[in-house]
Amino acid sequence: MTRRPTRIVRVLSSALVAGTLVTTAACSSDGDKDGSRSSGVTASPAARKQPTSSPTTSPTGSPTSSPTATLTESGAQTALITEADIEDDWTQVKDTEAENWHDSLLIGTVDVSDFVTAQTDAADCQRLMDSLFGDNLLGKPSGANALRGFTQGDSRLLYQVAAYDRTDPQGALNWMAQLPDECDQFTMTENGEERTVQVVDTSLPDVGDAREGVRVTVRGETDGNDATLTLDVAAVRVGNNAITVTSGGLDGDEHDSMEQAVQLGTQRLKDVLAGKTPAASPSEIE
Repeated sequence: MTRRPTRIVRVLSSALVAGTLVTTAACSSDGDKDGSRSSGVTASPAARKQPTSSPTTSPTGSPTSSPTATLTESGAQTALITEADIEDDWTQVKDTEAENWHDSLLIGTVDVSDFVTAQTDAADCQRLMDSLFGDNLLGKPSGANALRGFTQGDSRLLYQVAAYDRTDPQGALNWMAQLPDECDQFTMTENGEERTVQVVDTSLPDVGDAREGVRVTVRGETDGNDATLTLDVAAVRVGNNAITVTSGGLDGDEHDSMEQAVQLGTQRLKDVLAGKTPAASPSEIE
């Protein structure tokens, strides 16, 4: 397997230790057994808008080319990527740890004054930040779902696969497609501190029935120090199922690994839905 060159920047800085990346209790399928949260971080605000199923700017073709099998819980687990799928020095963490990943720089209220003539855009930008904090970019899955997290130095990658049989993931992809235009650059405030957020398009492999990707950059302060959080975010629809990938960190990004996760993760999901066993390693995928 040919390894890619080391990325130029992959730094989270000492802010990680100082508490910029904070952990909150995950919402498990059995309903938060202890209901606790650590580090004194408040919960993310509720998303202002729910995904719509009406098509806008993203591809909306019916998933006739995709497998029609129902994704099961065991199938969702099998469809998750492995360390081999993203190469480099990524290390898989326990699922409970990955469920608790939340970044405090994503918390805040969008300044509506940035959207004088487009209040709905402000709501979409707020929804983006809330969903990134809550790891529910495409909304709540209506069927089986699973996630897996990886760390590399101080960078993180979160991979999720889920079924949306009753909530059409295409609506959420259509919403994502508008974000670079609607959000572009805006201000967000939390506890009197301002943060500047920028949203731009990002490239994705041509996989699945539809796909969308954005890069979100948040600039602000943590513990009196300037900090920049860069996240590459991707979603790929396969029939009524989808994978989502969030990767990056402070003062760095993990775009190459995100692309690999999208490429190979989509194939794994398609194999599972077709009743096949996913390839054991990337080199076995044609």
